Amino acid sequence: MGVSRSPFTSDEAVTVLGEACRTVGVSTSGATMIRLGENAIFRLPAASLIVRIARSIEVLDDARKEVLVAAWLRDTELPAARTADIPQPIVTLNHPVTFWHPIMDSGRKARADELAATLHQLHDLPPPTEFKLPELNMFGRVKERIDQATDLDPRDLEFLRGRLAELRTEYNDLAYSSPPCALHGDAHVQNLIVDPGGTAVLIDFERFAFGHRETDLSVTATEYEIGWHTDQEYADFCRVYGYDVRTWDGFPVLRALNQFKMTTWLMQNVHEGPTVAEEFRNRLKTLRDPSSRRRWAPF
Repeated sequence: MGVSRSPFTSDEAVTVLGEACRTVGVSTSGATMIRLGENAIFRLPAASLIVRIARSIEVLDDARKEVLVAAWLRDTELPAARTADIPQPIVTLNHPVTFWHPIMDSGRKARADELAATLHQLHDLPPPTEFKLPELNMFGRVKERIDQATDLDPRDLEFLRGRLAELRTEYNDLAYSSPPCALHGDAHVQNLIVDPGGTAVLIDFERFAFGHRETDLSVTATEYEIGWHTDQEYADFCRVYGYDVRTWDGFPVLRALNQFKMTTWLMQNVHEGPTVAEEFRNRLKTLRDPSSRRRWAPF
């Protein structure tokens, strides 16, 4: 069992933000929270910065990796987020914190075909030589999320632990035909920002790893099957990348694993309000009965 701790709330994130910004000497005037997910992400208009606050000190290595990946991608032709000129990451109140240059946002949502083009370019890059990307861990943080969900119905916890064990066995039996490459690790359209010039810029590097392309591609394929992409959008994704991962016989395992991870990710925020809690229950019902093909609401 993992160490029990209080949930990472938006209020706690604001406290960490204030302390971190005081440490590096930047203003929090006008700060707004963009997102509370695996990280709390804030926009600082006065300092012209984006701040990412991780949930716990246990993921400090991931924060360090993000900074290294950003430096590596800066030297490639792949448009990607850039870190601010601040020694980082820093640790504030046991939370790793990183600072980033903001990306001008056109306001247009990135398309699936733009994600496909970005992934194709990324997967073709020679892996970095300045540092070693970790081997992909598809189960990273999942067990910890379950162990820390102490207020969940014990029957739900038992189900999640049992299903996690099944997925580990199924995943370990997969056989890939593609060579390993650099992976984003959380490859969905929300991790692209389209700038005013129409360039799709890649963000969120904490899951970068070395592994097989199918794991990156399976994210969009899974989202398509739960109703987050139209038939045409997914067809464009496959056309631009040049491959439909759903034709691979291992895809059903990755789909099930992606859905499991998406459910336990949302589970971390059920305390933020009834809408999140209701969607978590909806996703949990899908895990219990995969044949139900329920439509999921994005968060």
